[in-house]
Amino acid sequence: MLLDPARRIVIIGSGFSGTLLAINMARFGGPRTILVERRAEQVARGVAYSTPHPSQLLNVRAGGMSAYPDDPGHFTRWLEERASGSGQTFVPRALYGAYLREMLIEAQMRAGGRLTLQDGEACDVTREGERSIVHLANGETIAADVVVLAIGNLPPHTPPGVDEAALSADLYCGDPWYDDPVGGLTDKDRVVLLGTGLTAVDIALRLDAAGFGGEILALSRRGLAPRRHQDGLPPSQGLDNPPLIPLSHVVAETRQKAEQVGWRNAVDAFRPVTQRMWGAASARQRMAFLRHLRPFWDVHRHRLAPAVADRIDALVERGQLRFVAGKLQSTKPHESGVTLTWRPRHRNDLVTTEARRIVNCTGPQGDLLRSDEPLLKTLVARGVIRPDALRLGLDVDAQSRAIAGDGAAHDDLYCVGPMTRGGLWEVVAVPDLRRQSWDLARRLANAQWVGGEGL
Repeated sequence: MLLDPARRIVIIGSGFSGTLLAINMARFGGPRTILVERRAEQVARGVAYSTPHPSQLLNVRAGGMSAYPDDPGHFTRWLEERASGSGQTFVPRALYGAYLREMLIEAQMRAGGRLTLQDGEACDVTREGERSIVHLANGETIAADVVVLAIGNLPPHTPPGVDEAALSADLYCGDPWYDDPVGGLTDKDRVVLLGTGLTAVDIALRLDAAGFGGEILALSRRGLAPRRHQDGLPPSQGLDNPPLIPLSHVVAETRQKAEQVGWRNAVDAFRPVTQRMWGAASARQRMAFLRHLRPFWDVHRHRLAPAVADRIDALVERGQLRFVAGKLQSTKPHESGVTLTWRPRHRNDLVTTEARRIVNCTGPQGDLLRSDEPLLKTLVARGVIRPDALRLGLDVDAQSRAIAGDGAAHDDLYCVGPMTRGGLWEVVAVPDLRRQSWDLARRLANAQWVGGEGL
């Protein structure tokens, strides 16, 4: 069954990036657009903003979370109209999801039938003459002149040392966003979180909100936890041009600047030029940054709302939560739980820890070659797309066009969102994602469309 072959743009994925791209296509008067989503409950929300837990807050003040780069006060006005906060508020993620959902509905109404939603799972994209065909798992197909992959982050990979095949779902929670990390626990249990970043913070808060009174051990190679937003600091003065230093020296430069203006402003000063610095860096410099500097950059770049940091500090102070540095060696199930063997950082001896459950908090990943997503596996196998050089995501050019296995850029297949981080690095936060979606929408809406045969 071919669904309305007159449609032009098909966006696969309706998380933040896909939703904003669709909204902006309607705003700019672009061609008809179909937004395909396999999880109806996540339309316009994605994983991040679908959470029902009020304790999970945005880690950026509302004043920086407008969905429109040309209207920075849009979200603040939306909040104030509903008496739900101000520009200085760290609001619940669920509230931000409601904001995005309302924007999409309004865009559909304004578009007058040019923006529609399609419930279904895309499993392949092929060519038929001059057009692309999106194949859905239920056997339906959608013709398009341009297809955009807005698939968001991939689920976390199984960390080294975890024998997932030997661990039941009750002992090992491999994907805390879709599995249940809190059910069936008692206050006598210990939970080990593999990872100490934002995902670990979220799961620690969920455990606390569920009334869990047992021990929580968060383990990562360096044991670094996200820092908190600090009030009362002077405004950040962003750089206009990339400094004349290689990417590998950025953190050292940031440390020096932090002594003068604080870590928040020191990191934020590089924000306007990070993508250009990443783009100018060699593959070797990028690898060095990821291997040696990324953990320190991340904990200062992606900070916690003060209320969230207060709750985490309280868990630490009462001894319920510990952040430790070490490398997991192995896991072994037994009758009442699982034994973890790990090597503390800067030590040669091994430590064993008994736990009731392990939760994978290593965060979202992007390695296409390890993905189980049917669409991505199919496209990679046929050479339609390929991983970027560092296997952070999907290889794209500066215009967000997907790169095929032979190195050629597609004219009718694009990608937006965190899966383009290999070429841009800073493309996981709202300011970067909204600009990327905005730019692509403008290009597609203003393209020359010829007689229904595509670009």
